Amino acid sequence: MNRLDATRELVSCLDDDHRSPIVASLGHPAYDLFATGDRDSYFYTWGSMGLASSIGLGLAIARPDLRVFVLDGDGSLLMNLGSLATIGWVRPENLVIVVWDNEKCGTTGGQDTATAHGADLEAAGRALRIESSVTVRDAAALRSAIAEARSVPGPWLIVVKVEESRPTVKPPLDYVGIKERFMAAIGSR
Repeated sequence: MNRLDATRELVSCLDDDHRSPIVASLGHPAYDLFATGDRDSYFYTWGSMGLASSIGLGLAIARPDLRVFVLDGDGSLLMNLGSLATIGWVRPENLVIVVWDNEKCGTTGGQDTATAHGADLEAAGRALRIESSVTVRDAAALRSAIAEARSVPGPWLIVVKVEESRPTVKPPLDYVGIKERFMAAIGSR
């Protein structure tokens, strides 16, 4: 399964819930999310590599009434692995971190990440007290993990082993507009 197909799978699992916000890491995760069909409840980050999980954590704390999803890449998450330590400490029950692990920094040129050389993000999540940490390798396992993450309190870390896919479209770069429509979509202004 490639990253775009995995993103489509995730979105289809959430189709009945247009209020659940999705925070997408800069670059390929944001491009793929946008390619599935733009929604006001999607927050595309720009110029903030490594911070999608931190943004998602803040949102989950501020809005415990919403199940918050974060789409991150392995390179981006590894850049701010400390966010998993904070998530494991704070333990927001409504936070689901989904990591597209293609073992590459796809957005910055395809360099290997540590996961290409044995680093295990699921094990890191568990070591940092995110007990609901799983690794999936196919669409059926992804659907199952998302269904469980929607019904069982978290925090959740779902590491999805994916192949690279070429981004086809990019979201608009209207940072203020994206923020304002997102805030309106989740009922905050």
